[in-house]
Amino acid sequence: MKKTTLTTALLFCTLGLSAQGISQEMLTRFAQTQKLSGSERAIKNALAAGPVSALALNQDNQVEQDTYFSNSVPSKGITDQKSSGRCWLFTGMNMLRAQMIKDQHLPQGIEFSQNYLFFYDQLEKANLFLQAIIDTRKKPMEDQTVMWLFQNPLSDGGTFTGVADLVTKYGIVPKGVMPENYTSNNTSQFTTFLKRKLREDALMLRVDSKATDKTLQAQKEKFLSEIYHMLALGLGTPVTEFTWAPKDSDGKTVYPPKKYTPQDFYKEFLGQDLQNDYLMLMNDPTREYWKTYEIQYDRHTYDGHNWLYLNIPMEDIKEAAIASIKDSTMMYFSCDVSKFLDRTRGIADLANYDYDAIFGVHFGMDKAQRIKSFDSGSTHAMTLKAVDLDENGKPLKWEVENSWGANYGHQGHIIMTDEWFDNYMFRLVINKKYASEKILKASQQKPTLLPCWDPMFSSEE
Repeated sequence: MKKTTLTTALLFCTLGLSAQGISQEMLTRFAQTQKLSGSERAIKNALAAGPVSALALNQDNQVEQDTYFSNSVPSKGITDQKSSGRCWLFTGMNMLRAQMIKDQHLPQGIEFSQNYLFFYDQLEKANLFLQAIIDTRKKPMEDQTVMWLFQNPLSDGGTFTGVADLVTKYGIVPKGVMPENYTSNNTSQFTTFLKRKLREDALMLRVDSKATDKTLQAQKEKFLSEIYHMLALGLGTPVTEFTWAPKDSDGKTVYPPKKYTPQDFYKEFLGQDLQNDYLMLMNDPTREYWKTYEIQYDRHTYDGHNWLYLNIPMEDIKEAAIASIKDSTMMYFSCDVSKFLDRTRGIADLANYDYDAIFGVHFGMDKAQRIKSFDSGSTHAMTLKAVDLDENGKPLKWEVENSWGANYGHQGHIIMTDEWFDNYMFRLVINKKYASEKILKASQQKPTLLPCWDPMFSSEE
């Protein structure tokens, strides 16, 4: 026996363990079970030539989809986030514009500038990161929070809390005032360079652990000015004042143009207190229901709010959602969108794909197990707009307005069965007026602080 093999064997003996690697005998047993039937050989050949989803597609479920909804908020026009992770921003803006069109009796087709708020989102996240580095500079690089910060200096993803804080601080502008461009539509490469610069800046802020706060703040401001410059080159410089008037379907202005600041525009046409009028509801069966939770460092601005939500059973979330839809009010909604989604038809249904039959194994995890094992989490935000209720008022299916363009799915929408909703829906933002007394009371409790690396938030929308 070679010395290294002997050493390993002695180590296992010392620990009271037997070798548990893959042996040749084990491989032989595996191979002996691989006598494929004719249908299994056909599957093997098909997998060599095409995607699993195409083979697992349940043809019995390809009947024409019922698109009737008993209660629906009319769509205000499908948007397109292109190749960016800004679904949270599009969803928030779509929710607000629907409210603006409803309240102000304005023509459809109005869209807010996602690029305007995205500029400030990236700048604010840069400041959040750099200040967090200053705050933790005396901790070792191996500290879990410090490692998480360096792994996640910023991203193009986010939540409704970010929408609320950004709109409150910076207002909003119509899309024509600061339109999209290639960089805003294709954020991945540009964001990579922002992150690289921020990591380099962070290392410099950690060099002198005895540096005064005044010195560090001066350094941080210099770094932020460079990030501002990069953002201005990539996205354009945000407007501070503009002239605007809504137009009808024929392109004629509804009333004379007026000069606005972004903050004045928001106050005149919406004026909602986004930070206090809304609640985020969560369905996470891994945690205790009727408790509020807060995510450390999961915010968009350093001086803003950490992500806060109330965890409640699905039936209570549905009750609030139905009340909102019946009052013609769209909602911010997020889910694990890719699971069992027929992208061609825009149908999310557990019966769409039969993966068990393809692989000859059973996939049996429930929602809680999928969350705990990192197999599922919220990956995409959309605008919940419709529900189909049976004669007893129970939901049969739901519909969301997506931001992947009008040609995607069902005319830019996704239809979800109620069973799919139970399994893969995670978060819903509602106006407090649609919340039950129980929800309102529970939302007032002191939240439990969760770490930024929690499994539920590892793949955010």
